[in-house]
Amino acid sequence: MSDPNEAGKNAAKLARSDKPRRWLRPNLIAFGLSITFAILIRLFVFQSFYIPSGSMIPTLMINDRIVVSKVNFALFGVKRGDMVVFVRPAADKVDPTIKDLVKRVVGLPGETISASHGHVYINGTRLSEPYLPKGDFTYNLPPTKIPPGDYFMMGDNRGNSYDSRFFGPVPGSLFVGQVVLRYYPFNRIAIL
Repeated sequence: MSDPNEAGKNAAKLARSDKPRRWLRPNLIAFGLSITFAILIRLFVFQSFYIPSGSMIPTLMINDRIVVSKVNFALFGVKRGDMVVFVRPAADKVDPTIKDLVKRVVGLPGETISASHGHVYINGTRLSEPYLPKGDFTYNLPPTKIPPGDYFMMGDNRGNSYDSRFFGPVPGSLFVGQVVLRYYPFNRIAIL
């Protein structure tokens, strides 16, 4: 005959050895779902970027960190004045190590853009650019017709920005997303 105390001890041992498995499985599932969710958000909704140059000073400074929304353009379209991160155009041969650029949309598809006497003109009308620092000067640019689906991009630091004035209009298909937030440095956090 078997001892009832022995059976109870065996059941207690089994219960103790099963405890880690009961804890581990739901936590691994939760961890896996969290990682999957984070990857999906980065791929389709938001992405963070580092600003390595001064081409967008004073709006974005060197070493700023920004968040880009990948869905804003699908929801609201591209507007003049939007700050955009885009894949470096193939025509830009200056630094192949740089994959992404951040600039401001200045000209829209189908428009003719030019610059003279320090100002940008769209279809012959002077463009108001309140985001530029006072006294900033835009170098002359002959009239350029922007093809359908392309955008003319310029940095806010016009004297120190390698942009569409050098590599031409940028296809909208190269857009990664719209800059929506500066989150670092902490004393300059801002919705953009």
